Amino acid sequence: MFVVDDEESVRNSLRRFLTSVGLAAEAFPSAEAFLEQARADVPGCLVLDIQLPELSGLELQSKLAGTDASLPIVFLTGHGDIPMSVKAMKAGAVEFLTKPFRQSDLVDAIRSAIAPRTGSDRSLQSCVGGTSL
Repeated sequence: MFVVDDEESVRNSLRRFLTSVGLAAEAFPSAEAFLEQARADVPGCLVLDIQLPELSGLELQSKLAGTDASLPIVFLTGHGDIPMSVKAMKAGAVEFLTKPFRQSDLVDAIRSAIAPRTGSDRSLQSCVGGTSL
């Protein structure tokens, strides 16, 4: 599981939360850092902010689509709008969530993203309830 968000508090909060529900998570402050350091052996998906410095989340999605990488993407943004979400979903995003979001919505999106890759509906802890990040 990868998290890319330029806001340190959001990035760290997401990493801690994902770890708490049993998912190994690596966090990156930018799309460039992700491209330079991401390991192919980490299963799961990419939880990605839209607005990032230099290379945006949508641009990273496009760049990944042009490679052999088949990493499902869940977008998180504080600045989303309908045209942006439609563009992301048409390009293959699993989900498009706006901040603040409910943890249960993120878990559902991740579950949808990883189930086809693992062949099962991975059971994540039900401790998330309606809490927002």
